Amino acid sequence: MENVLIILGVFIAMEGVTWFTHKYIMHGFLWVLHKDHHDHRLHDSWWERNDAFFIIFAIPSMILFFLGTGYGVPYCWQIGAGITLYGMAYFFVHDIFIHQRLKYFRNSENFYFRALRRAHKMHHKHIGKGDGECFGMLLVPLKYFKRELESKSS
Repeated sequence: MENVLIILGVFIAMEGVTWFTHKYIMHGFLWVLHKDHHDHRLHDSWWERNDAFFIIFAIPSMILFFLGTGYGVPYCWQIGAGITLYGMAYFFVHDIFIHQRLKYFRNSENFYFRALRRAHKMHHKHIGKGDGECFGMLLVPLKYFKRELESKSS
């Protein structure tokens, strides 16, 4: 049970890590890698420079798995698993559901998923690196949930 709680705790904590990293690193000194994700005129293929973050964020998880399984360092495997599970959720929500890089889950009537999509659209409304909003992924401001519930009831 302890292992599950650690994995779950890390998964939850990753939303804060994602928000901070997205706002201050991706929209900061690594904007050069992220800007083509906001302005698709900057690339002409399915791949974006932004996809480099997949590797950048996978490295700590791989190191933690290695330390946990290879050297038996306590809790490293569980922390690596929490990071990896969040990364998988991020991929499914961000790349598949929101950006439709794979054409699945196009239409959802679920207000939570519609609020996620709306919040992310507001994030992408800003093409430059400043003046952004909604830097997290799975948790979005309540105003987007309220708008979805209101639009559903009208």
